[in-house]
Amino acid sequence: MSKCRFCLFVLTLLVSASPIVAQEAETVRIALDWTPNTNHTGIFVARELGFFAEEGLVVEVLEPTETASIPLVASGRSEFGVSMQEYVTMSRDQEVPVVSIATLFQHNTSGFAAPRDRGILDPSDFEGKAYAGWGSDLESVMIRTVMESVGADFHTVTLINMGMIDFTTAIRRDLADFYWIFYGWDGIHAELEGIDFVFLPLSELAEVLDYYTPVIITREWMIDERPNVVRRFVRALARGYIYATLNPDEAAEILLQYAPELDTALVHASQNWIAAQTVDDIDRWGQQEEIVWSRFADWALAHGLIERSIDPAAAYTNEFLPKEVE
Repeated sequence: MSKCRFCLFVLTLLVSASPIVAQEAETVRIALDWTPNTNHTGIFVARELGFFAEEGLVVEVLEPTETASIPLVASGRSEFGVSMQEYVTMSRDQEVPVVSIATLFQHNTSGFAAPRDRGILDPSDFEGKAYAGWGSDLESVMIRTVMESVGADFHTVTLINMGMIDFTTAIRRDLADFYWIFYGWDGIHAELEGIDFVFLPLSELAEVLDYYTPVIITREWMIDERPNVVRRFVRALARGYIYATLNPDEAAEILLQYAPELDTALVHASQNWIAAQTVDDIDRWGQQEEIVWSRFADWALAHGLIERSIDPAAAYTNEFLPKEVE
């Protein structure tokens, strides 16, 4: 993006978010999809720097419990949530009325990772290997898809459920030959720990797997009955994430204020890596395209991840994004 275009975008976004002083602040909640990490930094930045307050909002952050973010949002126990396109797609298949209102990244930053000594350089090398993950149908279908694209036999792969063990620990315990990770957190952590591994980004293995993750969700009722709240929330959130992209170290320190249990070096390294991935798309923050939703939904239906066709245009909206990114 040209420097002139970028400056105009940020300036207009800041001017459009003038303080709301004529109304009492409204409290809304956002449910995280995982314990606080750098995918969530923009939320904490928007709260700490007063972007939500300037929109007349008080935002409570709900950390994960036994109830995931989608049920909390669908039931009205949280107005907003952090989720993923695959979960929104599967939920809408079950007529759960959640909608994605912004994506945090334009491209999927996850992929398959393997210790370098396993000799895995592409999906054909998965043959005869062991994969450790969370035991979901989505994982096995993804592996099958990328293997079949190169003529490899998925049935030779051994699938292991490793539960909540993190990537670095799994490698040290030698649980399997390859894993599914989010590079911006798990991969950076492994690098800092001196682990030598190969990373195969999903976005490069199959177009259909370059979907939106994470996304910000709300329920249809909020869109119909409280659209002004949704718009103000998204506008403040955009400012938070844009700030985090432009000021990764300052943003990392804000996240650490809210989650001091996190490793400082990991948070800073992760935040800088994410900033490098997102800065070129900063003027498209939050924007989603129907083709990304439709091709994923078609793929999910074809592979039995959902039981019926969904309307991809109803699963997401760009309506509440700041005008400059529409």
